[in-house]
Amino acid sequence: MSMSKQRSRRAFLAAGGAVALGGCVVAGTAPGLFGGRPAVDVLAAGSLVGAFDGKIGPAFAEASAYDYRGEYRGSNAIVRLVEADQKTPDVLVVADPGLLREPSISERVSWDVTFAANELGIAYAPETSVGRRLEAGQPWYRVLSDSEVEIGRTDPDLDPLGYRTIMLFDLASRYYDQPELAAVLRDNSVVAARESHLLAGIESGSRPAAFCYRNMAIDHGLPFVDLPPELNFADPGYADHYASATYTTDQGKTIEGRSINYAAAVPGTADRPEAGRAFVEFLLSNPDLLREMGLVVPETLPRQHGRPPTEIRRVLDGGE
Repeated sequence: MSMSKQRSRRAFLAAGGAVALGGCVVAGTAPGLFGGRPAVDVLAAGSLVGAFDGKIGPAFAEASAYDYRGEYRGSNAIVRLVEADQKTPDVLVVADPGLLREPSISERVSWDVTFAANELGIAYAPETSVGRRLEAGQPWYRVLSDSEVEIGRTDPDLDPLGYRTIMLFDLASRYYDQPELAAVLRDNSVVAARESHLLAGIESGSRPAAFCYRNMAIDHGLPFVDLPPELNFADPGYADHYASATYTTDQGKTIEGRSINYAAAVPGTADRPEAGRAFVEFLLSNPDLLREMGLVVPETLPRQHGRPPTEIRRVLDGGE
């Protein structure tokens, strides 16, 4: 088990003016947001609030003719809102590309581009008993199986982080040959009301640890427990192994485990599709900004699904 401590980027979030609202986070980060320029409206996975508000949004606004306006929710919730035409963003970004390829959303999303990856692990408060035990090298699953430990996780019916955490419990039960482990971890975990509140619980002292993506721990300056590749949903070589774990949502949809990837698309219902295309093009052209915010951009990315517009295909093909 290895652990890493990273510099907090909460200052970026404060500068972005993020505001929790109705189960989501709405933010306006770009210069001149209220100065008359048109804005690109981005509806993105909650795990990207730090990256997009802290770096990507302001950089896009500076480099383009558009301001940036971000709203952040669980990826499952994003897809449901777009399917129902309750939200018409210029860009939608989810933490599981498969969600954009379901028949139910195909009339609104005909293509997507996978642009970054991530990994699942555990963020914790080092000054707590749990933190001290983890830093002493005790196995994470034994520490978090303690009946007095309350672990944070997100809602599996609202976002991929939530259902990947449930899948992790099942995979860990097999990996460590502990048949009761999955049930124990479920019983010892508490669902955060919003993905954006998950790590705030650690910072406030209300819980000692939470299952999260690596970039989220970096955003909050929290130490992070690396899990084996068989469990962290980060290694495409374990695709079949990840797929052996499933979760059935409250709508009766069964989802197989997949590597953690982020995909972006401009829906056909976008109010400003040209702004959406410009934002996606910017994402693909600036992988170093994504890496700076704790995301992973391997050589296999970006990767298209369907037929993106010409300007985006040009970037994918290595053009300018």
